[in-house]
Amino acid sequence: MPKPIQWLLSLVFIVQMYLAMLVLGIVYLPYALLHRDGAVAACHAFCTWVRFSLRAICGLRTEVRGAVPQGEVLIAPKHQSFLDIILIYGALPRAKFIMKAELRFAPILGWYALRIGCVPVNRGKRGAAITKMMADVKSGLARPGQLIIYPQGTRVAPGEVLPYKIGTAALYSQLGQPCVPVGTNVGLFWPKRGILRHRGLAVVDFLPAIPPGLGNAEFMALLEARVESSSDALMAEAGYK
Repeated sequence: MPKPIQWLLSLVFIVQMYLAMLVLGIVYLPYALLHRDGAVAACHAFCTWVRFSLRAICGLRTEVRGAVPQGEVLIAPKHQSFLDIILIYGALPRAKFIMKAELRFAPILGWYALRIGCVPVNRGKRGAAITKMMADVKSGLARPGQLIIYPQGTRVAPGEVLPYKIGTAALYSQLGQPCVPVGTNVGLFWPKRGILRHRGLAVVDFLPAIPPGLGNAEFMALLEARVESSSDALMAEAGYK
C-alpha cells in the first residue's frame, strides 16, 4: 500500500474512532449513570470497535496472547501507544488504570475512566495517590478488578529507554497480589505520535504472574526483565531490528 494512501486511511480511522467514542459514550450513558457495569460495557464495546475498524480500514491486525487474568491481580504492561490500552482493557473483565490526573478532564474518556474505577495520579505526587488508593481498597470503596499500572509511567517508543518506577513495587507490596507483566510491540504499528497506522500484527502478551512476597528490588528486576524481553521478542517477530 503506497504511504500516502495508508496515511489517508489512517486519518479516516482516527476520525471515525473518535466519532465512535462520542456515539458509544452517549448511547451507553443512561446505563452507565445507573450502574458501573454500563460504563464497563461501553468501554469494552469501544475496544471491540477499535480493533475491528483498525483491521478493516488500516489493515492492522491485533492479537492478545497468554492467559488473561480474571481475578484480583496487578497488571504491569509495557506502554507504547493508545493501542495497548485498547487491547489490554478489552481483554480483561473488570480493569481499572492508574492514570494521569489531567485525563479526568478529557471529554467522554475522562468521565468513563473515573466511572470504571481508574485512579487519577498527579505527576510528582504518585506516593500520595498510592496512599489514597490503598486507603480506598482497605475501606471497601474501590471495586474489585484488575489494577493496571504502567511501570515506566508514560508511553515509551520502540528503542527508547526509560527507567521503571518504584510505584509499581509499592503497589505490589501493599496489595499482596500477584503481578502480571505484559509485553507488546504495538508501538511499531501505532506510533507514540503521528497519524500513520502501519499494516501488520500488533500484539500484547500476558506473561506468567510474579507471585506476591518478593522484595522490592527483586520484584522490580524480575518485572523489567520479563516485560522488556517479551517486548523485544515481539518487536523482533514483527521485523524490528
